[in-house]
Amino acid sequence: MYPMFQKIKWLISVSAIACLVVSCTSPQKIIYFQDATDFETLVDDGNAYSSRFKVDDVISIYVSTLNPEASSPFNLTVGVAGDSGTTVQQVDYLVDKEGNIDFPVVGKIRVAGLSPEELRLLLTEKLNDYLKDPIINIRLRNFTVTVLGEVSRPGTYPVNGEQITILEALGLAGDLTIKGERKNILVIRDFGGTKVYNRIDITSKNAVKSPVFYLTQNDVIYVEPNNSAVASASLDSRTTIAISVLSLIITTTVILITRN
Repeated sequence: MYPMFQKIKWLISVSAIACLVVSCTSPQKIIYFQDATDFETLVDDGNAYSSRFKVDDVISIYVSTLNPEASSPFNLTVGVAGDSGTTVQQVDYLVDKEGNIDFPVVGKIRVAGLSPEELRLLLTEKLNDYLKDPIINIRLRNFTVTVLGEVSRPGTYPVNGEQITILEALGLAGDLTIKGERKNILVIRDFGGTKVYNRIDITSKNAVKSPVFYLTQNDVIYVEPNNSAVASASLDSRTTIAISVLSLIITTTVILITRN
């Protein structure tokens, strides 16, 4: 009887050790910027990031001067009925399929490919014939990024401001799970209907030099499962069967022993 129990105990121990080995993950696979050293500085190459307007963007443009009456024709508004009466709201501009917006008085202006600062300078130049020292505020209304895959909170997130890094976007999504592949994160970017696929390794300090470190509006980030997650998924069904078989063997063995 005693040797039989020893065999059962040995089988259970081996199974437990195997599960622990499979579940182990190397620190080199999950630590961010692991090749960065203390006080190391990466100098910008001079090409400062700037967001660019795209087709179907929604842009808010507000023009102001010391004379409100003079600037009012350049600020389109619409009355919106509500419980407390009619309120006046500013009308935003949609970038059409040709990359243009239709601006009051001035007419069509091509904005696709321009940065907010470049558009501000262009409008200032065009409005100089009508206004003295115009102040132009420009804001992108539809700046969102979508984070999918092995993150804590997948979803689409609005961005306040004109720029966001991939690290900030992952932070909005609650960071990667332990099952996320950090060396091969996919960023899908749209340029006028053309999809561009880029990958970035955030375990390396050189991630900050990637063309997708700074995100653009409507970028999609996909974090794929790492090898251990894939292996774990493929083993789930096998593990269930193995546990069932092991339980049956133990139960049968115990019954046979107690009968002797």
